[in-house]
Amino acid sequence: MPIAAIEFLDRESRGIARAEGKTVFVEGALPGETVEYEIRRSKPNYDQARVTRIIRASAQRVAPSCPHFGVCGGCTLQHLDPLAQAAVKQRAMEDAFGHIARIGPEVVLPAISGPAWGYRHRARLGVRRVPERGGMLIGFHEKRSSYIADLGICPVLPPHLSAMLPALHELADSLSIRDRIPQIEVAMGESASGKPVTVLVFRHLLPFSDADAARLAAFGAAREVEIWRQPDGPESAQPLSDGQGGADGAELAYFLPEYDLRLAFRPTDFTQVNVHTNRLLIRRAMQLLDPRPGERIADLFCGLGNFTLPIARRGATVTGVEGSNALAARAMANVRANGLAARAGVYAANLFETTEDSLAALGSFDKMLLDPPREGAIAVVKAIARARSPWRLVYVSCNPATLARDAAVLVREKGYALRGAGIVNMFPHTSHVETVALFERF
Repeated sequence: MPIAAIEFLDRESRGIARAEGKTVFVEGALPGETVEYEIRRSKPNYDQARVTRIIRASAQRVAPSCPHFGVCGGCTLQHLDPLAQAAVKQRAMEDAFGHIARIGPEVVLPAISGPAWGYRHRARLGVRRVPERGGMLIGFHEKRSSYIADLGICPVLPPHLSAMLPALHELADSLSIRDRIPQIEVAMGESASGKPVTVLVFRHLLPFSDADAARLAAFGAAREVEIWRQPDGPESAQPLSDGQGGADGAELAYFLPEYDLRLAFRPTDFTQVNVHTNRLLIRRAMQLLDPRPGERIADLFCGLGNFTLPIARRGATVTGVEGSNALAARAMANVRANGLAARAGVYAANLFETTEDSLAALGSFDKMLLDPPREGAIAVVKAIARARSPWRLVYVSCNPATLARDAAVLVREKGYALRGAGIVNMFPHTSHVETVALFERF
């Protein structure tokens, strides 16, 4: 078996080594380790391999806490100390800026981290009945596979949800349409009184029978969870029975105590999976943006108003824009419910088709916040007119590559400087990199 020294990790958490003029991606290896490996796939310029023996282990290697680690694709870094995970992600951010944009931040901001376990208040669990593999499978997908990793426990889920998994298997297997339930979505929030609420949304391709509905209702009552059904797209989700979810189906909420805000959402809406780290992310974004009374600020890709409402609470006038009509409506409802309608408005528009004219139609802004999906905000940054651009821009990104691409446009074409950037470890034990970057016009 060949032996190699691991230099660093790639974006899929594989160790990278050099051997005989080729790059070797070694599954299960960590930076600084010397490992023996087995080649699984060979290409002219690189090899894909897996560790067979660790000759010299990293001091940052730890024992994974989950028995499914290595098979389940939900986590890829449980064998690395959480503090070291943040350092790896900081390097991934810096590498993206360096290799793609050929720039670097003037200051690397301290990494933001929250709880490493029990943090996932949102999850989408795959469901599949495979008799030859033991029956009903529920879990995340296996690594680089469409197969479902059958989970008995999941330490990144809150403890009560992890403990519920065996009973959830039994429930799903007992339903008459058990072969027609592709997923169960988990969403946690709080009621208006602050009581924790857990919702399980069953995606179903055929109607539930009366017996199915009775089993689901009994499970919800016994486990103190709300059961919702989703026969079609996300907006079709609704409570299984009356008395759950309120008249408008939007009684879940998350709180931002630092700003005295309550944001209502439906269980199929996009919200950050890590409630505690999201609060730290908002704090960092507000520190960088520094909203002040009298300023006009744009919050683009605003979702439910995660940043819009804190900006308004700080006294600035804010215009939120969101691509989803439904999310924009719920964001505006959150604005009104929190008494901020005098300072905040939210509108629906396709920001991926932004032009200089459509951006100018929103008015002039002192500052701007961008929080796009993985595709980034290239249409928006190209549409920013240099002569009347916001003098400060905060960019929240979930993809270092598209952030770096957009940063190159902001710096080289729009007259901005990249003042600072740092990662937010929103998804511990995964290779997902969330970043907050500050740009200022010179």
